[in-house]
Amino acid sequence: MSPHTQSQSEHHAAVDPRRWPDVARTPRRAPLRTAVAAHLVRRALARLPLDVRTPDGRHLGRGGPLLQLRAPDRFFARIGRHGLIGFGESYMAEEWDAPDPAAVLTVIAGHVTELVPRPVQRLRALWAARQPAKARNTETHSRENIHHHYDLSNELFALFLDATLTYSSALFGELPAEWDDLAAAQQRKTDRLLDLAGVGPGTRLLEIGTGWGELALRAAARGAHVVTATLSEEQLKLARERVRAAGHEDRVTLLLRDYRQLTGTYDAVVSVEMIEAVGAEFWPGYFRCLDRLLAPGGRAALQAITMPHERMLATRNTHTWIQKYIFPGGLLPSIEAIEQTAGDATALRVTRQYGFGRHYAETLRLWRERFAERAPEAAALGFDATFRRMWNFYLAYSEAGFRAGYLDVRQVLLTRPAEDAATEITTTSGGPTDAEPADNQPADSEPADSEPADNEPGEDGPETDEESPV
Repeated sequence: MSPHTQSQSEHHAAVDPRRWPDVARTPRRAPLRTAVAAHLVRRALARLPLDVRTPDGRHLGRGGPLLQLRAPDRFFARIGRHGLIGFGESYMAEEWDAPDPAAVLTVIAGHVTELVPRPVQRLRALWAARQPAKARNTETHSRENIHHHYDLSNELFALFLDATLTYSSALFGELPAEWDDLAAAQQRKTDRLLDLAGVGPGTRLLEIGTGWGELALRAAARGAHVVTATLSEEQLKLARERVRAAGHEDRVTLLLRDYRQLTGTYDAVVSVEMIEAVGAEFWPGYFRCLDRLLAPGGRAALQAITMPHERMLATRNTHTWIQKYIFPGGLLPSIEAIEQTAGDATALRVTRQYGFGRHYAETLRLWRERFAERAPEAAALGFDATFRRMWNFYLAYSEAGFRAGYLDVRQVLLTRPAEDAATEITTTSGGPTDAEPADNQPADSEPADSEPADNEPGEDGPETDEESPV
């Protein structure tokens, strides 16, 4: 037995087959599918700016980040049988590795539309795995899907998040960022969203997706009256402790409740990276809920991870590695889908948006590096080597999407323009109305890759602070 074969056998023996059945299991033999996958993948890798090395000393690629194929036969067999899910499972099984997986995945994400020949892409419906019915975000399944990820362990998330316990993109004063910048950048992000929603003293604010409570705390500190809802029991427990410790129990009401069951009337609704857990078939109902809950003249401010519209349409029914292992039932919308669905289902319209995808790439890098540094503590919490490898791949995979520009993160303001117009008619001030962007950018959008403008609402300038969750 060669040293390479021996190391692979030892790793597979260490994978818990009850916890990780599809990683521990060697793919069933399918010679034709494996051969086709090997041909297509080798052909694609040869054209990429990567340095791909095989155990027999051969090289593929045009030079770049190193990708080591440790078990090519199993690697190609997994991809042949399970596509990109197999690619991720192969990493979890240590059949391929990279000193910098985020760099390798950034190259792949940047060439994603070129990797599969067009004739094969057109046959996606025949070979791509479909999302399982149990992942549909019905009220019952939504709670199960949220539990799968957010109830893993508060202690696990605390290992790699900053002191604000914010699990979404930060907004930095400058890039690249350092770990010591993260907490302030998270608060900057949160404050910007609260400003977008017009949250101040006396505002009746609804938050859909509590996280660990940071946004609710910052809104309460402004004098708002906050109702915040979550489906995560673990997050709710810690958020309650944080609200109590901050002395805001009189201003913050925490609920364990699905967004579809929320009642009341609010001046503003905010939600940070929660629409990704709604599912396309439920988007109309989600926006109808926002419309129903908003008072006349109210504002809804969302932070959403988005992807290109054509890619969303092509992949919306595909079962992915991220959905299988990280976010069951998850689907990233496009900005077009948000605009169209809200417009078709409600009187709400997107009246302002701001993209800062590069900041998410930096946020994820800092989380990934922190998690790697604290891997022994994750092990002590009971998260085995396969889990830790999965988590590293998840963070690197996500970072790569933003670095390549394949993904973006946007803050989006939705209002009822007819009400805004009526408000403007009664405005007597000669200055800009409340509906206009504070930084005097066009109301419909801001550059997707623009840096945060100096002296935006809630900021003292590019060196100050703010917040966010995933």
